[in-house]
Parts: sequence; C-alpha cells; structure tokens
Amino acid sequence: MLRIKPLMALITLVALFSTPTLVAAADSLTITNGDTVVELQSEDVTALQQTSFETSTIWTEGTIKFSGPSLKSVLELADITDGVVTLTAANDYAIKISVEDITENAPIVAYLMNDEPFNRREKGPYWVVFPYDSDTKYQQEEIYAVSIWQLVSIKKDIKE
Repeated sequence: MLRIKPLMALITLVALFSTPTLVAAADSLTITNGDTVVELQSEDVTALQQTSFETSTIWTEGTIKFSGPSLKSVLELADITDGVVTLTAANDYAIKISVEDITENAPIVAYLMNDEPFNRREKGPYWVVFPYDSDTKYQQEEIYAVSIWQLVSIKKDIKE
C-alpha cells in the first residue's frame, strides 16, 4: 500500500502540471501562408481590433452578441490578402473560402458570446460567424457552410 500512495501523488502532480499546456493548446489558432506560420493564443486574439454584432444563428436559440477580430485582419497577420484559404476545425472538418469574399466586417472569428468566452462544447473557442440577421446574403447555405466552429487552423492554398 505504501507504493500506491507515491504513485498516486506522482500521477496527480503530472496531471496538475500538464493541464495548463493542454488548455493553451486548445485555445491556439494557427495561420499558415507557405513558410509563414503565425500561432495565436487567446491573449493574441483578444489584443486584435474587435468587431461585435448581435445576430441569431441556425445553431443557437435567440439573439446572441458575438465579438472577435475580423477574419480579414487575422489573415493579414500571415500576409494573406488573396487566393483561397482552408479553415479547419478541431474535428478535422474543413472548408474553403475565397479571400475576396471576406470583408472587414464579415465574417469575424468570434471568441465571445454575450461578452463571455465559450468553450468547445459551445462551439468555441473560435467560431467564424457572419451577421446573419443583417442581410439575406448571409442567410444562404454557402454562408452557413463556412461558419466553422472549433476553428484551429487557417491555411492559404498554394497553387501548384
């Protein structure tokens, strides 16, 4: 029995010291443009200029205030200003979007819902959101398809 207690203490210490690393990795967002790789942590995302709007979605109930940097400004951190990008979620769901379809106001990389951070169970920590209620052009299947949640990476597609 004496051997179990030290083993349990070791397991507890390893778990305690591993948790911050796991949390930080879960909140990271990687943007890749060829050899340029930008790794954003949650504090980097919050430091960017923010856009907020209230809208309903087809995945949630009621109107929600979403806040975060514009996707355009996030892409510009890796000098992505044209072409096509692939956005990938934590579950490896991936979509492509033309950079010319991205404006300064829409979509945003939301990390706050109703002024609160949200986790993976709530579609976070990063969700590409459009102001769906502001214009019917945002209420189309093509827009819903690129409204990717649990976003973990963005990569510029390289022409071969």
